[in-house]
Amino acid sequence: MERYNIITEKFPREIVLLKSKPCSYGKCAFCDYIDDNSTNVAKINQVNQEVLANVKGIYNTLEVINSGNIFDLPKDSLALVKETVEIHQFDKLFAEAHWIFRNHLTKMRNRLDVDIMFKTGVETFDYDFREKVLKKGAPFQSVDELKQYFDSPCIMVGVKGQTKDMIKRDIDIVLNQFNHATVNVYCENTTAIKPDPQLKEWFYNEYKWLDDIKHLEILWNNTDFGVGD
Repeated sequence: MERYNIITEKFPREIVLLKSKPCSYGKCAFCDYIDDNSTNVAKINQVNQEVLANVKGIYNTLEVINSGNIFDLPKDSLALVKETVEIHQFDKLFAEAHWIFRNHLTKMRNRLDVDIMFKTGVETFDYDFREKVLKKGAPFQSVDELKQYFDSPCIMVGVKGQTKDMIKRDIDIVLNQFNHATVNVYCENTTAIKPDPQLKEWFYNEYKWLDDIKHLEILWNNTDFGVGD
């Protein structure tokens, strides 16, 4: 499991994949990343201390991800994140949080005492597909409602049941209404939600040019940030 990497393009930063407690939501139909979670807090903190020791302060930004939300990290691991930010004088932290934490984002910014760009897994702006198929548990009704809380949506493409029109709308939204977004091309995993190879091929042919869009980060494979397994 790779847990540290340096991203040099678009938004240069160091990135760490930390262990965490079980995801506070944990009901997304497509997610099996929770296999990295643990209830052994001592082990979690040990792993995270070792991972954060790799951080060098190369750029002014650090990204912290885990198999869930930053809110699922134990308090001692959060203290290690804060210490790492202070030691290397990071100006910005990228972190992810589920919709259920929308009213607690300011508390986390204050706790870590750093400017945090909060990502959130939207997966799609199509309400029915997001909530009824993917079981995302993020029942916002509009882009503006989402933007009241979060800075950067993560969307997912190439899922069986998605349509080209859904994807076109999602891409249009992240292109024109956000300053940062991540597009994840869905990969086969252990869940019942399956990728659509033809849709993925269409997306690649139609949208490969997104690689050149500065404010969009495209993960053609889920390990393209250099962390994970």
